[in-house]
Formats: sequence, structure tokens, C-alpha cells
Amino acid sequence: MGCALSRRPDYRSLSLWHETADDDWTPRPCLPGDRDADVAIVGAGFTGLWTALYLARADPTLRIAVLEAETAGFGASGRNGGWCSALFPSSLDSVAKRSSRDGALALHAAMRGAVDEVLRAADEEGIDARAAKGGTIGLARSEPQWARARADVDDARAWGLGEDDVRLLDAAEATGALAATRVLGATYTPDCAAIHPARLVRGLADAVVRLGVALYEQTPATAITTGCVVTGHGTVRAEHVIRATEGYTRTLDGQRRRIVPVYSLIIATEPLPDDAWEQIGLRRRETFTDHRHLIIYGQRTADGRLVFGGRGAPYHFGSRIRASYDRVPRVFDGLHETLVDLFPVVKDAAITHRWGGALGIARDWTASVGVDPATGLGWGGGYVGDGVGTANLAGRTLADLVLGRDTELTRLPWVGHRSRPWEPEPLRWLGINAGLHAMTWADREEARTGRESRIARLVSPFIH
Repeated sequence: MGCALSRRPDYRSLSLWHETADDDWTPRPCLPGDRDADVAIVGAGFTGLWTALYLARADPTLRIAVLEAETAGFGASGRNGGWCSALFPSSLDSVAKRSSRDGALALHAAMRGAVDEVLRAADEEGIDARAAKGGTIGLARSEPQWARARADVDDARAWGLGEDDVRLLDAAEATGALAATRVLGATYTPDCAAIHPARLVRGLADAVVRLGVALYEQTPATAITTGCVVTGHGTVRAEHVIRATEGYTRTLDGQRRRIVPVYSLIIATEPLPDDAWEQIGLRRRETFTDHRHLIIYGQRTADGRLVFGGRGAPYHFGSRIRASYDRVPRVFDGLHETLVDLFPVVKDAAITHRWGGALGIARDWTASVGVDPATGLGWGGGYVGDGVGTANLAGRTLADLVLGRDTELTRLPWVGHRSRPWEPEPLRWLGINAGLHAMTWADREEARTGRESRIARLVSPFIH
């Protein structure tokens, strides 16, 4: 059975990153039939490619096969906001409850180290990811947001984390770095790099192929079982099978309730003139967010654009994934309105790109990685949108687990964690969308009253 290349989308149209990756996105050949391998990896995003890279480096004799339904970087790895951060979706307190205080701090330190490892490894492979490690500014633009900013820093200090980890900026310091409207202060962490994610993921794909990894694109997997991956083009038999499918996990037989796909949408401006950037700031290409409930995120690109995204798109019944869900006009309009509210100078700037994609969320909002020694089945994911750095840590950890190594990485508390399945429909549709609406309502209430909203707390047991 041949590859259906005639039905492939125009990959360059998927996002700003896809269009500007300096790549024609021609798919590599699909799986030509049944194959044997030592390690089969399903998914050629960051998790799958980092895993393949570190395995191939550690043992060049391994037969590694990576299977991708579209082309490497098609999904979230090529469509995200371009943050390589130390953010982990579960708080230190949550991780400690499942393990220990020392374990939570070790995972936090490993996440901080992952940011530098991504930059180091990309440089070693000759990948120009247009990276700048400027850190992240978390603005506080209302009294409730300022209270949450101070609480975040107080919590960090209670964990023994110093100003080199996160610190509080007063209004003057904050606006000196990022001159948004109505700024009362901000938090700042150095542990984030702005990157061009599609250049990074495509560079990784080229790197693993150079190392002898077999990368089969246009090869959707339909099922993963002990010792094999089933596709429409043949079966790959392998001692270890790694699931690295994140928001697309529901496409595998029996996995629909494992990880749910939730959409995040993004807009990008035209390149802004120098005088606009003089007013805005971000001179070190810091990434930015604020302390509202419904997450927003942005960066200054290497070519002088503002890329700005946020949550708010609905979860779709049955964990459905469709290309049409990448574009929701009301969400794009809301993002533009929020961007202009932050930076009035961009009011007349053209929005040149609008896109979206599915991120993956486990039921307890905890990312995890592991390999079952009895079956050889492994996994990594549940990053809740913070996957660029986390996927690198996952790849290094999975490589150690496959090779049977006992290392600091394999002893981290997220290793082997198994989240319970999501509720059946319609419960998960009702619960997830109720949570999204609650965050929106909470932000509106705080903007109207200037007081902290309690609405968000009503659904926190379901969504966290």
C-alpha cells in the first residue's frame, strides 16, 4: 500500500512557524511494509525525536524506527507559542504529595536544566532555532493579579528557591522591561527561551536521520500493543514501543480517555517597526504572560513580530480533532483585543497569521514518562502546553529507561506516574468546558470589581 501524498495538506500554511521554517515540508517515505526494530517510537514531535536522538547517540547499533502520521513537526511541536520553559503543569506541592519534597525540588531543578539542554543540543546539531534565553515576565495588571504574583514568589521562597529562580518586579522595573498598560508589577524568571519551534523540530528530524534512525512519515499508527505498532502500511515489531503522541493519543485504539486534546490558538503580527519596539520593550526577547486565570502567552520573534496566544477554544465532544478546530474567529478576535489592550501601539498592525493546535492534558494535569519493564511499552506526555522543555527531559529519561540505566533522571517523581482515565462523555465535555468558561468569567469579574474572584475555585477539583 503506497503513501497517500496527494491528500497531504499544505504544511506551510499551518502556522507562522511552518511557513518560516525554511523547509519545503516534503514528507519522507512512509513505512514500506512490516519491519523489525529494537525501539519503535510513535510520533515525530519533540518527545519522539528527542528520545530517538539520545538513544541513537548512546547506542548507534540500535535499530530505531519513528512513525509519524503526517510529517515531523505537524502537531503541537510546530504550532506552539515558542516558549522553551521550565514550567511543569503540576505545582511543587502537588508533586511533593505524590513523592517527597526532595523529589519535587529535583524535578524542578531538572526542568530548569532542560531549558539549557535544549539550547546546547540544538547548537551541537547545528540547528538554528532562533533562540534567545531572555526569561519570562509575568505581568500583574490588577490588584488580584498582583496578589497572585506576590503569592507565587512567597511560595517559591517557602520552597527555598531564591531570586535566581523567580523574583518580584515593582511597577517601574516591570514596565522598564515590558511597557504594557496598567502594570502594577510582575514576576520574572530567567528559565525560558523564546524559540522558533518548527525550525527546532525539523532540525531534530534531520539530526536523527543523520544518526541512522528510520523516520517514516505519512504513516498513522492505529494501535500499540506489547511488541508491535500497527499501521495501515504494515506492522513494526520491536522490544520497546514508545507512545509520544500527546494531543493525538486519542487516535490510538483504546486510548481515547488517556489524554484529552484541548485547543490553544495563536495570532502573529507583521514585523513591527523599531519605534514600536522602543515603546513595548522585550529587548532581550523575554517571553511574557500575566496572572489572569485563563492563560495567555507571547513572545517577540527574531524577525520582530509579536506572537500572542491563549486558551479559550472549546474542548470538542468525544475528544475529536479536526483541522477546522484550529481556527475559531471569536477566539482570534478576543486574542487581538487582548493584545491591543496590552500594547495599544499595535492597534493598526496587521495580523498576518492565525493558527491553533491540540495540546494534551492528563486527568490529574500531571505530565508523566515511563517504560513498563514487563511489556516494553513506554510513554511520555500530558504536558498541558508546556512541552518544549519537558519533552527534552522526557526524551533523555526515556532513553535511560530503554537502555536499563539507573540515573538521576529515571528516579525523578514523574517517572512511572499513571494518571487515571478521563471520565466518559458527556461528563468530560461538560467538565472541561465548564472549567474554561469559569476561568473566563473569573477574569471578567476581577476586571469589573477589582477583587479576587471565587468562581475559578468552583471547578478546580475537576480540572486540576
